[in-house]
Amino acid sequence: MSSPVSRVRAAPPATSGRQPDSAWIVGLAVTSLYIAYSTTQWHQLSSPSWDLGIFTQLAKAYAAPGAPIVPIKGHGFNLLGDHFHPILVLLGPIYAVFPSGFTLLVVQNLLFGLAVFVVTRAGVRHAGRWAGICIGLAFGLSWGLLSAVAAQFHEIAFAVPLLALSLEALIDRRLVPAVAWGSLLVFVKEDLGVTVLVLGLVIAWRFRSQAGLWLAAWGALWLVLSVRVILPALNTGGAYDYSDRIDVGGMMADPGLAVVSLVSGAAKYETVGLLLLAGGALFVRSPLALVLIPTLLWRFASEQEGYWGPDWHYSAVLMPVVFLALVDVLSRLRTSGRRWLRVVGAVVAPAVAVVALALLPGQALAALAEPQTYQQSPRWDAAHRMMDSIPSGASVESGVVLMAYLAPDAEVYWLGNENPAPDYLIVDAQDWSWGPVRPADAVAHAETTYPGNSYELVFDEAGYQLVKMIP
Repeated sequence: MSSPVSRVRAAPPATSGRQPDSAWIVGLAVTSLYIAYSTTQWHQLSSPSWDLGIFTQLAKAYAAPGAPIVPIKGHGFNLLGDHFHPILVLLGPIYAVFPSGFTLLVVQNLLFGLAVFVVTRAGVRHAGRWAGICIGLAFGLSWGLLSAVAAQFHEIAFAVPLLALSLEALIDRRLVPAVAWGSLLVFVKEDLGVTVLVLGLVIAWRFRSQAGLWLAAWGALWLVLSVRVILPALNTGGAYDYSDRIDVGGMMADPGLAVVSLVSGAAKYETVGLLLLAGGALFVRSPLALVLIPTLLWRFASEQEGYWGPDWHYSAVLMPVVFLALVDVLSRLRTSGRRWLRVVGAVVAPAVAVVALALLPGQALAALAEPQTYQQSPRWDAAHRMMDSIPSGASVESGVVLMAYLAPDAEVYWLGNENPAPDYLIVDAQDWSWGPVRPADAVAHAETTYPGNSYELVFDEAGYQLVKMIP
C-alpha cells in the first residue's frame, strides 16, 4: 500500500472553497422544521421517553463542571457507566449558557441540520445541483432522522454529522479528514467502534492506504476498552449493562439458528425495506453501504424487539450512510459510457425525494400541518406553577413527563427506581409512567413508598399533586 501522505497528494481536488447556496438553503429549511416540531413538543409537555431528562441532568453536571452523575438513572449513577459517550462533555458549556432541556433539543436539531448541509453539498458537487438538492431533501426528511427528532435527544445526534463528514471526505478522496472525522465516532457510543472498524476497512480499500487499517484498529480498540474496561469500571453494578442484549454464547452454539433468527421478524423486514426505499436501492452498489452492516447486525441479533423496527432513534446513524453511498454511486453513473445507466442515475435522485415526501404523512413531523399542534398544553401553566413552588436544589421524585423541565433546578429521581426519600414527590394523573393504575392520594402514596417519613399536600390542580416532606 502507498503511504497516506503520497495518496493524499495524488488525489485530485474535488471541492472548492465556496459552499453551494443550495446546501445552505436545504440545511436551514430542514433544520427550521426540526426546531418547529421540537418547540411544539416542548410546549405540549410531550416526553416520549425518559432520555431527555437523563441527558439534561448529564448536561447540567458537565456544566457544573463535574462527573455526569444522573440521579434519574439511580442515586449516584455515573452515566459514563451506562454508555460510553464522552463527546457529550461538549454539552456542558452550551447548557451553562442556556440551562434548559429544550437546549438539548435545539442542539440535536442543529447537528442533524449540519449533516443535511453536508449531504446536500456532497450531492451537489458530485451528482449535480438538482440531484444534490433532491438527495439533501430526501435525507433531511428521511424516516430515520425524523424518528430521532421525535424521540428527542440521544447521543447519536453527534454521530450523524460525524459520519456525514467522514463519508463526504471519502467520496472527495480526502484521506486525512475521512480518517479524522471517523475516528471521533468512538467517543459517541461504544457500539460505533464496530462501525469505525468497517469504515476504516472501506477507507483502506478506497485509498489503498494503511491509514484505513489504523482507523479500523482504532475502532476495535475503543470497542474493547469501553465494553470490557471503562463501562464496567464506572457502572454501579461493575458490569456492562447491555451485555445480555445479544446471546453470543447461544449464537456460537447454534450458528444455523442464529442466522435464521437474524433474518426473521417483520420489524426487521420493515427496516430493510424502508432503507432500500429511502436510497432508491441503488446505494447498495457503493462500498460505503458496508458501513450500515454493524448497526444492522447488533440490532437484528439482539433479543430486544424494540431494536428491530424503524421507530425511535436507532436508524438515524444509517441515514447519512445510505444517502452518501447513493451520492457515491451517482457520481460514477454521471460519467458512465452507457446511456441507460446515466438515465437511471438522473431518475433516482428525484425518486428518493418523492419517496421521502410520500412517507412524510406517516412521520411525527406531519403534525406540523395540523393547527392544534401549535396549541400549548392546557396544563402548561399549572405544571409550571407547581414546579416553581419547588425550591432550587430540592430533591423531587417524578414520572417521565416533567423530568426534563424539573432537572435544571432540582435533583430529580424517577419514580420507578429505589430512591432516597425525596423532599418532594409529584403524582401526575396523566403521566404514562404510572401504567394503568395511578395513585389517587399522593400523600398516602408517598408515605407508603417511604415509610417513616411524613408528607403534606402543597399543590393540587389540573391532575397534578405535589407533596412535601414534613421535617
